[in-house]
Amino acid sequence: MVMNEQPYVAVANVSDVVDPGSTLVELGERLVVLIHAAGHWYALDDVCTHDGGPLSEGPIDPLLCTITCPRHGAKFDLRTGAALTLPATKPTSAHEVKVEGEKVFVRLRT
Repeated sequence: MVMNEQPYVAVANVSDVVDPGSTLVELGERLVVLIHAAGHWYALDDVCTHDGGPLSEGPIDPLLCTITCPRHGAKFDLRTGAALTLPATKPTSAHEVKVEGEKVFVRLRT
């Protein structure tokens, strides 16, 4: 284990999140949107980097692999957190996700 590496934390059951769908989870002091889309799992900070809007309240496009901020329409890549459209210009943080059995785990990237 690398020093300062965060552990994986169980955040949901597979059956808790429809596909496509998302749920908001709290990991320590961070709010993370857990996303299930096209059979894959993703986790992003629940923050639009444009104005702090809640990404968890925005629509998911499983074909384009994006989530859209409900406030001003900025789109983010589910895989990397990259800002894809204005008004956002900076990425949001993407975190590691793994599924073991019926449990979904997230490891925060610092």
